[in-house]
Amino acid sequence: MARVRPYRTIRFEKRGRIATVTLDRPESLNAYDVAMRDDLFAAFGAIDEDPEARAMVLRGAGPAFSTGGDLREFGSAPSPVVARAVRYQRDVWGRLLRLRAATIAAVHGYAVGGGMEMALLCDVRVAASDAVFALPETGLGMIPGVAGTQTLPRVVGLGRALATILGGERLDARAAERIGLVHRVVPRARLDAAAQAIARRLAAIAPGRVAALRRCVRAAHDVPLGDGIALERRLALGLEAVE
Repeated sequence: MARVRPYRTIRFEKRGRIATVTLDRPESLNAYDVAMRDDLFAAFGAIDEDPEARAMVLRGAGPAFSTGGDLREFGSAPSPVVARAVRYQRDVWGRLLRLRAATIAAVHGYAVGGGMEMALLCDVRVAASDAVFALPETGLGMIPGVAGTQTLPRVVGLGRALATILGGERLDARAAERIGLVHRVVPRARLDAAAQAIARRLAAIAPGRVAALRRCVRAAHDVPLGDGIALERRLALGLEAVE
C-alpha cells in the first residue's frame, strides 16, 4: 500500500483504485483541529487529482472515529464562532462532498459532533456495532458546523433530524441503522474489511457516472419532482455536462 505523502494528523494510503484516509489523532479521539483541516484538504485534493482513484474510505485510528471539534482549540480562541471561522478558511467539507471518487465512512466508537457530520458527508456509511452517534452542539449553545443541519434531514428525514439535533440524543449503531443513518452494521473486527468490500464495488463505477448519480439523487431534495426527473433524463442522455 503506497503512502502519498506524510501528514501530521492523518494517514493517507492508496491501493489500486481505492484511497484510505485515516484520522490519526487517537490520543484526542480524532478531534478535528486546524492541522487536521489542512491535512484533509490536501488529501482530498490528492484524491481528486489522481485519475486512478475511484473510491475513498474515511476511517479513524484508535478507539473512536471522531469526537468532532477539538475543544482545546475552541478554548484558545476568543469564541467558538471565531474558532470555526478559522476552520472555514478552507472548504474541506465542500471538497469532501464534491469528491470525484465514491466515499465510504467506516465508523467505530464515538462519531459525535463534527465526527458524525463528516460521516454524513460520505455517500455510504458502515458502522461497527460499538459505534455511537450524536450531535451535542445544541446543548453547548452552538449550531452543528460541518453541514449537519443540511445533511441529516436529507438522510433521515426532517422530523427525525430535528429530534436528534435539538435533543442531542445518542444513537447506538443499531438505532442508527433503523433510521437509515448507516447502511450496514458489522462486528468491530470486520469493519475495515466491510468498508473495503463496499469500496471495491463502488470503484467499478466510473467517476463521471458517480457524479451524475449523486447530482440526480441530491436534486430530489432541492428541486420539484418534475425538474428532478428532467435533470435525470438530461444526464442519462448525456445532454448536460456533470459539474
